[in-house]
Amino acid sequence: MTSELDNPDVVNDLEMESYQAPVQQSLRDHVAAAMQRYFEDLDGQETRDLYNIAMAEVEPPLLEAAMKYTRQNQSKAAELLGLNRGTLRKKLKQYNLL
Repeated sequence: MTSELDNPDVVNDLEMESYQAPVQQSLRDHVAAAMQRYFEDLDGQETRDLYNIAMAEVEPPLLEAAMKYTRQNQSKAAELLGLNRGTLRKKLKQYNLL
């Protein structure tokens, strides 16, 4: 006696029915979740200069990604980021990316 589960096609169909594609989260959602974890980890401790702390974590990978996407073309990366080229160069130097 065989069951439907012995048939690979039926098993594959069942697997596909139960499969749920991962939910795409926006960058905003990721930042909000990271900030929530940060505050939970503080556990009531004081913090200061949070804007600069956050920017020091976010800017370098953003600049690296823009430079990689534009194949290291600073003019194109600056345009992509909405910065002038001089500002981009300053930020790349600030984070030792140049």
